Amino acid sequence: MLTMNNQSNYIRKELSSLLLKDFNEDKLARTIDRIPIDLNPRDKSSYRCCTFKDRAMTRYRIMALLGFSIEQDDDEYKPLKEYLGEALVREKIEHPPLTVISVACSSCPRVTYRVTDSCRGCLARPCETNCPFGAISIKNGRAEIDKDKCRNCGKCRELCPFNAIIYTPVPCEDACPVNAVKRDDSGNMFIDYDNCISCGRCVRSCPFGAVMERSQLIDVSARIKEKKPITAMLAPSIIGQFPGSTAQLVAALKQLGFTAVVDVAAGADETSALEAVEFAERIEQGEAMMATSCCPAWVDAAEKHISGMKIFLSDTGTPLFYTSQAAETLFPGSLKVFIGPCTAKRSEAIRDNSADYVLSFEELGAMLIAAGIDVNDCEETDFNGGDGSFRARAFAASGGVADAVIARFDEETRSICNPLKVDGLTKKNINLLKAAAAGKLKYNLIEVMSCEGGCICGPGVIGNPKVVKKKLENSMSA
Repeated sequence: MLTMNNQSNYIRKELSSLLLKDFNEDKLARTIDRIPIDLNPRDKSSYRCCTFKDRAMTRYRIMALLGFSIEQDDDEYKPLKEYLGEALVREKIEHPPLTVISVACSSCPRVTYRVTDSCRGCLARPCETNCPFGAISIKNGRAEIDKDKCRNCGKCRELCPFNAIIYTPVPCEDACPVNAVKRDDSGNMFIDYDNCISCGRCVRSCPFGAVMERSQLIDVSARIKEKKPITAMLAPSIIGQFPGSTAQLVAALKQLGFTAVVDVAAGADETSALEAVEFAERIEQGEAMMATSCCPAWVDAAEKHISGMKIFLSDTGTPLFYTSQAAETLFPGSLKVFIGPCTAKRSEAIRDNSADYVLSFEELGAMLIAAGIDVNDCEETDFNGGDGSFRARAFAASGGVADAVIARFDEETRSICNPLKVDGLTKKNINLLKAAAAGKLKYNLIEVMSCEGGCICGPGVIGNPKVVKKKLENSMSA
C-alpha cells in the first residue's frame, strides 16, 4: 500500500481543488477543456512517455472527478464541457463506484519471485529442498527459478538465509483481497465488479493513479449553489483529519453551504445498542455466532466470497442507516451527504438509498480549499441533533464496534461472549473467516474492518493514521 504522501495523490487533490474553484467562480464551463493543456505544457517534463499522454490522463481524471465511468462513457471526441453539462443535470451516480483509466495503467509485469546476485549457492539450499513444486534448481553455483513450475507461493523467499530472493508484486492485484482486479488481453487491468467489494485498496495501491473513485463533488457543489437544503452526515473517523476541532469543522461545513450537520456517531450508538440485543437473542436461540455489519466492504465480502457467513451477519442497520433516518426526521426533504473515509460507503448509499451523495474526507478538503475556508478560523458550532458517545466514536478504529456492543451486554451475556476482531480484509484473514463460518473456530461475536486499523485508515482519509489514532484515544479519555 502506498503512503499517503505521493505525487499521484497530490495531482488528484490539485485537480479537484482547481475544478471546484472554477466551478464556484462560474467559469468551469469555459476553462475545463483547457485544464489538461494548462497543467501539462509542452516545456514541462512529462510523467509518462510524452506530454500528450499526460494530457490524456488528466482528461480522464477530470471525467472521474465529474463522476463518470471511463469504461462506459469514453468518447474521445466529446468535450469535457459536455460531460460537465451532463453531470450538472443528473439525479445520482449509479454503481459501480470505481473506474479504471486504462491509458494510465502501466500494464505491470506479472507477479514474480526472482533470485538476485546475493545468492551464495549455499550447501543447505533450503529454497530447493522446500519448494513444493520443484521449481528451484542450482545452476552454476546459484539458485534458479523455473517460471513454468513456480506457483508464487513465496516459500523460497521466506527460507533464504541471505534474503537473496525478492518478490515483485503487481500493486493493484496484490492489494485486492478478493481477486477482483484482472487483466484484459492487452495486459491492462480491469475490475471484475461482480467480485469487487469496493474496499478501495486498488485506488490506494496503484502507483500510476489508474484507479479512481467516481466523485460526486460536482453534484454536491451544484446542489449547494442551487441553495437546496442539504445535510452533511459526518463520520466518527473525522477526528484528526483536519486542523482545528470537530466543532470548528461543523462551522466550516455550514460556511460551505450545508444547511445542517449531523453526527454519524449518534447513529453508531443506536447500532451498538441494537446489535447487543440481537447478539443475545441469536445466542439464546442456539445460533453459533453473530458478525457485526457496519463495514460495507466486509458485508460484500461475506455475501460474495465467504460461503456460509452471510447467515451470521447482523440484521441491524449501520450507523449511516440510522443517521439517515434521524436526518430525514429532523430535516424532511433535505438532501443527505455522507462524509467519511470509505469507498464502500458509495456502494452502501446506492444499494440502501441511505444517502443521496457520498464524499470522502479528501474531497471535503478540496471543497474547503476551493472556497478559501480555514477550519482554524471558524467559530465552534454544535452538531444538529446532538453528539454521539465516546464509545460510538471508537467505531472509527479496529475493535471499536465489538467493544461498543460488548459494553452494552449484561453480565451474563458478557461472560459467554468470545469476540474475534479482524483487523483488515486480507487474503489471510478471509481464509480465517471461512474457517469461522465452517464452525472450525470457537468465536461467537465477530467484528471485521476492511481497512487495517479501521476507518481512520480508509482510502479517503487525509490525516496521518498514527496521529489520528492518538487523537481518537485522547478524545475518548477526556
